[in-house]
Amino acid sequence: FAIQREETMKIRNILAASLMALGLAGAAHADDGLDNPSRNPFYDGLKGKRVVFIPLAMGFDLTEGWAAIMRKQAADLGYTLEIRDPNWSTDAGTRALTALIAEKPDLIIAHNPDVQSYARLLKRAMDAGIKVIQLNLESVVPTDAYVGADWSRVGYIEADALVKQCGASSGKSGKIAIIRGQPTAASDLYELYAYKQTFAKDPSIKVVSEQAAQYDPAKARAIMETVLQQHPDLCGVVGNWDNQDVGAGAAIQAAGKADDIYLVTSGGGNKIGCDNIEKGLLDLIISYDVPLQGNAINQQIVQTLLAPAQAGESKTSYYTPLTLLTKDNIGPRTCWQLDQLK
Repeated sequence: FAIQREETMKIRNILAASLMALGLAGAAHADDGLDNPSRNPFYDGLKGKRVVFIPLAMGFDLTEGWAAIMRKQAADLGYTLEIRDPNWSTDAGTRALTALIAEKPDLIIAHNPDVQSYARLLKRAMDAGIKVIQLNLESVVPTDAYVGADWSRVGYIEADALVKQCGASSGKSGKIAIIRGQPTAASDLYELYAYKQTFAKDPSIKVVSEQAAQYDPAKARAIMETVLQQHPDLCGVVGNWDNQDVGAGAAIQAAGKADDIYLVTSGGGNKIGCDNIEKGLLDLIISYDVPLQGNAINQQIVQTLLAPAQAGESKTSYYTPLTLLTKDNIGPRTCWQLDQLK
């Protein structure tokens, strides 16, 4: 029994010494810190990847803002970002997409001019193993991801605002003019549906004009000048994009009717838009917030590149939050400037 007890004590002493050694080793290891095992797969999975952005065009607030934010992340995380600028030409965009399908980048980001023009090519790209994100304007073909405004919701908010200003309880004419952008673009089609669904609920609302300005402020101004001649008692205007609709606002202001006609539009929330509200050219901008969208697209780029799913295998949408900008709530920090994003 004494021998057995002695052997047991020896074993206990050996175990205690081993545990103490392990504790000291653990303490020494903790003093040196820990290498995060999650880092390498993250950075290695992105390093050297090739991402290509096809905008409608460069040189205006939305695309320049998104591109500035995307460039910063690409440089930080070690993948490349290229821009193929069609400069408002759908044919040039189609050629760029066709070339990219042969080149096989890891990811294409498409800013669709309309719902049909790129649809087949985006499907071909995914069939070729290229992942695709659509940014702010969708096609009829769903891809790996869409990040951007919910244009239906934008349209319902705009239409509701005009019903409040011009509807049955307003005591006004109820006459509304719709200024479309590109009639086959997702933003235009989804907004138009929302307008008409909303206006149909109030019989006092009368749509007296529905014309497309093709994103051109000069055309928007000319349209509005004609509408004002035909309907001097016009109550409200809803437009597709603030950069375009400022032309309509200028026509309203020149006619001395800025206090009588309520102009609602949407945009990326840049400082020029806020300035135009302060000048009285626009009354309400539904902002889809370009800086926020840039951060969202960056997160989606990383997620899509790292995802094990094959191109086109998994499809998702993220609709970015909306902010209502009026003269009552804009301030020095409300709207962004491009220099802040670079």
